[in-house]
Amino acid sequence: MARRPNIVLILADNLGWGELGCYGGGILRGAPTPRIDQLASEGLRLLNFNVESDCVPTRSALMTGRHPIRTGALQSVPAGLPQGIHPWEVTLAQLISGQGYATTIYGKWHLGDRKGRLPIDRGFDEWYGIPRTTNESMFTTAPGYDPEIVPLPHVMEGVKGKPARNVAVYDLEMRRRIDGELTRRTVDFMRRQTKAKRPFFAYVPVTQLHYPTLPHPDFAGRTGNGDFADSMAETDHRVGQIVDEIEALKIANDTLVIFASDNGPEFRRPWRGTAGPWVGTYHTAMEGGLRAPCMIRWPGKVPADRVSNEIVHITDLFTTLAGVAGAKVPADRPIDGVDQLDFFTGKSETSNREGFVYYIKSEMRAVKWRDWKMHLIWEPEPNAGPNHLESPLLFNLIQDPKEETDVNTAASWARTPIRRMIHEFQQSLKQHPPIPPGAADDYVPANATRK
Repeated sequence: MARRPNIVLILADNLGWGELGCYGGGILRGAPTPRIDQLASEGLRLLNFNVESDCVPTRSALMTGRHPIRTGALQSVPAGLPQGIHPWEVTLAQLISGQGYATTIYGKWHLGDRKGRLPIDRGFDEWYGIPRTTNESMFTTAPGYDPEIVPLPHVMEGVKGKPARNVAVYDLEMRRRIDGELTRRTVDFMRRQTKAKRPFFAYVPVTQLHYPTLPHPDFAGRTGNGDFADSMAETDHRVGQIVDEIEALKIANDTLVIFASDNGPEFRRPWRGTAGPWVGTYHTAMEGGLRAPCMIRWPGKVPADRVSNEIVHITDLFTTLAGVAGAKVPADRPIDGVDQLDFFTGKSETSNREGFVYYIKSEMRAVKWRDWKMHLIWEPEPNAGPNHLESPLLFNLIQDPKEETDVNTAASWARTPIRRMIHEFQQSLKQHPPIPPGAADDYVPANATRK
């Protein structure tokens, strides 16, 4: 059997669709991004890659191939409270590890912060990073903060089979330095596995550009356009370091590289980002919240200089990467991700997906189908509603990318396939009831087989 390829998945945090040069940003945003732009030109650049509403649900969808309404991983939860994906879920790392891969995560996990739910308990051999989110780095300088009430946030480290440990307080100084350390460890991991001739899966969920968007000291002032632009320049450099090492190790043809973002842009000032031509940010059902950058490079397999506006969803990476590694996805539960390998490799010009339903927490907010988008709840900006609509709004995203002109009357035919999708998904939820948020580890979903 042919050797399975290495997989390197770099996931940026709150990097909007319009930030990178290859998506119309770059120098317009104060920071050229030549290394990421080059990576995009060497493979497939997706214009219609869709994510979930914010950090936790997107990462849950990536790791399980299931919409978060199914997994109960609906939102970020403070330390000390039940959170993350339930042990019954099967992660992408578990599937890939089962195929003999070395697996690691260097970066932000955000899918469980206690024993049994940490990444080294969920299929990863190694981990260095943060269990929750980057805004916790602001705790130690916040007025009135009391570590006796809310525990200090830490960077953690661990290997499979041993307890994870705290290695550094995650304060503002560490916030600046962490992505440099994540990159250094990724490079070291790739060297070790290449020397051992073992295929590897390196999941690198970096912390930029999540607020507080503060660059490494080496990049502070680099662009002359402030912290946000400096942080973009740093991210571009970090991606370049990883790609350069893949080239130096002479494993480029055997390595599938994906660079993507988990969400639409940050909406909090002064760190607000941009979604380019789209309206909205993460925490909304607007296109600016749904669409995120994504590019795929695999020399000799994924054709270079290809750009597509076909719909792809974050859950599709679960199914596709499992297949690339030779693993089969679980058959005992609904898997929302579809295998996109033929589309990615150019064997098909069309995506294997026509649309998807979109939830924020427990509410279905919108549905996309082909070039159409129907809003059931209207909230163009975070916390600007939500307005539960008596009559849904319907937009044609080609003719009206900013979602300004409702065509619900003139194009009412499009409601039929969309309503069909809604009905089918709701029937699936009835047949396979969702895991409640915060469910105990011994909870067994209805109609499920306990692992």
